[in-house]
Amino acid sequence: MPAPARILLAYFSRAGVNYYYGDRRTLIVGNTEVLAMMISDRLGCDVYRIEAADLYADDYDDTVARNVREQEANARPHIASPLPSLDGYDTVLLGSPIWNVRAPMIMLTFIESLDFAGKTIFPFATNAMSGLGTVPRDYAASAPRATVGSGLAVQGEEVRSAAPQIESWLHQVGLLSA
Repeated sequence: MPAPARILLAYFSRAGVNYYYGDRRTLIVGNTEVLAMMISDRLGCDVYRIEAADLYADDYDDTVARNVREQEANARPHIASPLPSLDGYDTVLLGSPIWNVRAPMIMLTFIESLDFAGKTIFPFATNAMSGLGTVPRDYAASAPRATVGSGLAVQGEEVRSAAPQIESWLHQVGLLSA
């Protein structure tokens, strides 16, 4: 019998003032972090939090403006802590918010800094209305020797009640058995 697959869950999340049903709301814990912890609780996997060396502002409008600048410049923001090794992992779950239809540019920094050859990536994201946006295409382009599997998109405002969606997705992609 083969050894069970080792799974790494890596995510970027931002607390502070966030979009909330057309308004704003201050979050102590970012929506993507909530989703990441719900997933990791079900899988018992290793977790790595992606943190920017230059932290994003707590203010929503400042973060939106920075994100637009980073996207327009095709920037690769620096990551604060040493990157994990992917040795021994078969599967990597990559989580982030969706900003302006894309994952924050720091996600491409993460992917392009590691060798994903032979790994399966399952993206998951929180969003206001854009689902996974361009994430599957962007991740496939940034990690061409990896397989990008089906992703999970959860509306940020609904993340705390997403357990059924999470479990359905984990079963669908074969990471959780009955």
